[in-house]
This record gives sequence, C-alpha cells and structure tokens, in this order.
Amino acid sequence: MRDLLYGFYARRVASSIDPQQIPRHVGVILDGNRRWAKASGAPKTRGWRAGADKVAELLGWCDEVGVEVVTLWLLSTDNLNRPASELTPLLRIIESLVDDIAATGSWRVHPVGALDLLPDETARSLKDAAARTADVDGLHVNVAVGYGGRREIADAVRSLLQEHASKGTSIEDLAAVLDVEHIAEHLYTKGQPDPDLVIRTSGEQRLSGFLLWQSAHSEFYFCEAFWPDFRKVDFLRAIRSYAARGRRFGE
Repeated sequence: MRDLLYGFYARRVASSIDPQQIPRHVGVILDGNRRWAKASGAPKTRGWRAGADKVAELLGWCDEVGVEVVTLWLLSTDNLNRPASELTPLLRIIESLVDDIAATGSWRVHPVGALDLLPDETARSLKDAAARTADVDGLHVNVAVGYGGRREIADAVRSLLQEHASKGTSIEDLAAVLDVEHIAEHLYTKGQPDPDLVIRTSGEQRLSGFLLWQSAHSEFYFCEAFWPDFRKVDFLRAIRSYAARGRRFGE
C-alpha cells in the first residue's frame, strides 16, 4: 500500500510540472553518504556504494523529464586529503560508477575537475569513459572528481594566460580586452549551459565551492534526505520548485 501511495503521489507531482520550465542543466551535490552509513551502523564504504547505486536512478529521472546536462559532484579537492585507507576504496567505487555510466551507451561522460591531482589509475579511468562515450547523443553527464570551484577558476585563468602567451599577447593587451566570457571559455564546463538548478542533499544549505562561477544565476534546492535515500519524488519536487520560480537574472 505504501508503494502504491508513493507512486500515486510521484505521478501527481510530475503532472503538476510545466514541461516548458524544465531546467536544461542540473547540478547535484551528492551529500550524506557517510552519515547515512553511520545512521544504519554500516561501514563508510557501504554508504558510498549505496550512493553510487542511486546515480543511475537519478540519470534515468533526468532523461524522463528532459534535462540535457547533469553535473555530479562525486569528490572534492578537499576529499583528496583523506587518509589512503579511506580515499582508495572511495576512488575504486567512483571508477566503477563512471565505467557503469559509460557502459550503458546512453549517456555521455565528461570529467570535470583537476585530473592532474588524481591518482593515475583514476584519471585514466575517467578519460577512458569520456573517450568511449564521446559520440553518444544523450544526456551529458559531468562527473566532478577532484573538483573545487576555486581551483577551477584558477585553472581557467592559467589556461587563458597560457593561450594568449602562445600567441604573443602581452599582459597589457590582454588586460585591455579581458571580460567574463574569456574566462568562461576556459572553465571545465566550457561550451555547456550554466546550471539552472543546483540540488544538495543531506540538509546542508551551502555550495561548498560547487560550480562557483557557473552558479551565479542558478536556483538552489536543499533536500533533507541523505543522498542514498533521495527518491524520485524528491527529484520531482526539486524540478517543480524550480519551475515555479520567476527567474529574473538580476532584472
């Protein structure tokens, strides 16, 4: 009976969403895996695996409503400072998750992060998944691994300077013409629409550096559920909340 009522409610929420107000790009901070494990008396790895298992469901929901781009924050640059006993199994789970996403043949994988900070095996795994799905015409899935918003902006500026230095442009000439679009062209997500909606699970109400540049005009939705407990109805509520907002972009 509970499942029946849940399904009915999910369909009701879905029917209330204006199909013309679906976000093109959704960013998701998959937070609460460790706390979910702790609450159930399970080891951290079980929480990470449960979180990884939830990702395919999310991507399927995004396909259903017509989202074009999803950015999944799987590992921050700060997380790279964790002890090897914790970081290594987490990286193996992420590698397996990204491989599973690529193996579907339905979704295009794009690594987002400082790959040079990652272990060689992890970086190769992400690059391989991107190469295997490069021609896939489906949902574009950014996997943010070793990602930090400040690091991304610093990398973008560094890339911009290197590009112009190779052309012989002086610092003075560059300073005279530099604008925000020049930096945007060197972000990890260059060429993609900025996120319309950013969802964070676990009840935390902060971005923690996620897509700092790109989220200037994003709408935010904070959900109390830990990531492994995130349900389709929670996703639909987030989409409904977004669709109901009047986006003025500073006007």
